[in-house]
Amino acid sequence: MKKPTSKIRNEIAKLQEQLKAAETRDAERIGRIALKAGLGDIKIEEAELQAAFESLAKRFRGDQGNTTGGKKGAGDGIGSTSASVPSGAAQGSRDEA
Repeated sequence: MKKPTSKIRNEIAKLQEQLKAAETRDAERIGRIALKAGLGDIKIEEAELQAAFESLAKRFRGDQGNTTGGKKGAGDGIGSTSASVPSGAAQGSRDEA
């Protein structure tokens, strides 16, 4: 019961679309939060901002690499989207600054 390669390719394409949509939602959410926090007005290099986001993500994950929320900062759910979002959020905040 092997799947034909064309069906597998179609499934992969659908999953890539779903991933892109999920990343966009996450980036927009983080971007909105960053703007509300005033990050859009700060002049900062993208690399430095990304490092700050990574540090924040570690804090909420409990520095264990989990992406399901953190042990140390649990409660607001910010750590649950930390895996690939920071660079997108940093770009969004920088562009709107």
